[in-house]
Amino acid sequence: MLRLGAVVVPFRWRPVVVALVLFVLLCLAVVISLSLGTPYVAPVDVVRSLSGAGTPYDLVVRDLRLPRAVLAAVAGAAFGVAGTLIQSVARNPLASPDVIGVTQGAGLAATIALTSGAAAVLVAPAALLGGLAAAVVVFALGARHGLAAQRFVLAGVAVAFAFRALIEVVMLTADPIDGLRAQIWLIGTLAGKGWSEAAWIAGTLAVLLPVLLWAGWALRSSTLDDDTARGIGLRPVARRIGLAGTGVLAAAMVTAQVGAVDFVALVAPQVARRLVRAERPPLLCAALLGALLLVLADLGARRLLAPTQLPAGVLTAAIGGPYLIFVLLRTRGRRS
Repeated sequence: MLRLGAVVVPFRWRPVVVALVLFVLLCLAVVISLSLGTPYVAPVDVVRSLSGAGTPYDLVVRDLRLPRAVLAAVAGAAFGVAGTLIQSVARNPLASPDVIGVTQGAGLAATIALTSGAAAVLVAPAALLGGLAAAVVVFALGARHGLAAQRFVLAGVAVAFAFRALIEVVMLTADPIDGLRAQIWLIGTLAGKGWSEAAWIAGTLAVLLPVLLWAGWALRSSTLDDDTARGIGLRPVARRIGLAGTGVLAAAMVTAQVGAVDFVALVAPQVARRLVRAERPPLLCAALLGALLLVLADLGARRLLAPTQLPAGVLTAAIGGPYLIFVLLRTRGRRS
């Protein structure tokens, strides 16, 4: 408890400490990402370059590597936010944009754009509209019974499978070169991207900031059942729609910019929840952890098989697979 005069405010130090530690780790990960490569730049020179002191490596650090590192951090944070909101509405640790169909909707629209000869500049807007369209279908199918958690997840899984099948149909009928471009997009990569994509994602989060501040407060009651929530004067259905809509918008925007980078939105909220030891995923910690995960995944994608670069989505899938096995074993252990 935090006492402010005669007012006592509930306060926990652990989320603050975890957020500070994650922020420090994120800064270190960004410095390491800017340091490793050809040429190698010593971390002290990276810090000097970022501070404007001037080094021979300013072009490498600030113009070539920094945009991609910032994009990874911003995109990871957006994935963490989206996953937290969607999991809180679904009340399911396995719910995420790539599970409820948002990623597949964006992927279908992007695949059609990439394989139909559309201009490259139209791929991101098409993916954004596809993700939002998928969300509309999910909301329409899951709207009965006040957007009940189980119905919401089942509707999302059904939509995800349907759109995934349509993606396969488009890929099979496409030119092989266009199909390969679409396949790389579907895996998710940050290669060749930077300030422009980061600005779109950061701008979306900035516009949603008032809503996210409300969401941080509204998530406190997300674990209550509907009758209890109504009994204390809350509107659970409106809250679920608001939280899910915000998460879907963030997920659709970030997927449109960097592709279908799976598992970050799935893993970050639940790992953050365990670090904080809370009943619900903490919004800020999940955002910081998502940023940290994607920065490290992109660093690994650049350096593990250098000079060949892997899509970042390959590394996040390598993280997500063991996580799902861990959740499965943990759930089985509790039931036995």
